[in-house]
Amino acid sequence: MLKACYIEGVVEAGCDEAGRGPLAGSVFAAAVVLDSSLVNNESHQQWLEMLNDSKQLTDKERNHLRPLIEQHARAWAVVEVTAEEIDSINILNASIIGMQRALDKLDIMPQHIIVDGNKWKPYIPQGQVMQIPAQTVVKGDGKYLSIAAASVLAKTYRDEYMLRLHEQYPQYHWDTNMGYPTKAHYEAIKQHGITPYHRKSFKLTK
Repeated sequence: MLKACYIEGVVEAGCDEAGRGPLAGSVFAAAVVLDSSLVNNESHQQWLEMLNDSKQLTDKERNHLRPLIEQHARAWAVVEVTAEEIDSINILNASIIGMQRALDKLDIMPQHIIVDGNKWKPYIPQGQVMQIPAQTVVKGDGKYLSIAAASVLAKTYRDEYMLRLHEQYPQYHWDTNMGYPTKAHYEAIKQHGITPYHRKSFKLTK
């Protein structure tokens, strides 16, 4: 099983995003607070053991885990940052801002934050004056349960969003590439041009 927390005895939120690399679509970010009592509860061991970096899980596993995370997490939130905003502030800033907006939406204010990756900016909750301490963790979604849970939520919500966009623009094959830079996606852009959902600040030709 992944580690339960970075700091024991505090309300800790794990943050992650999905969709930094695609040529099209929003980036989705999530924040999750898992109660430490979950880890010691035998009835939750099976799904907690399954939790991992969402990229290491199958669609079936992610879709199995999502309602369990939503049901048993102490708090969780998912937000979307659009392609238009990504183009305006760049994908790194969009990812960080997305995770901080997810933190804003939590029902409980965390005392500590762990973030997948190596980039972060000071986070001061709305109405507060002090920033919340944070720790970046490279490949944290494969090390800490709360980050892994956030990665599963961000990934599943983004995939659903891309499947809805695919219904409008089937020629781009977003049902399989999820907006990522594949040969078929580049060919579709070359043949059909771009959509309002493409990230114009990205290199859209190959």
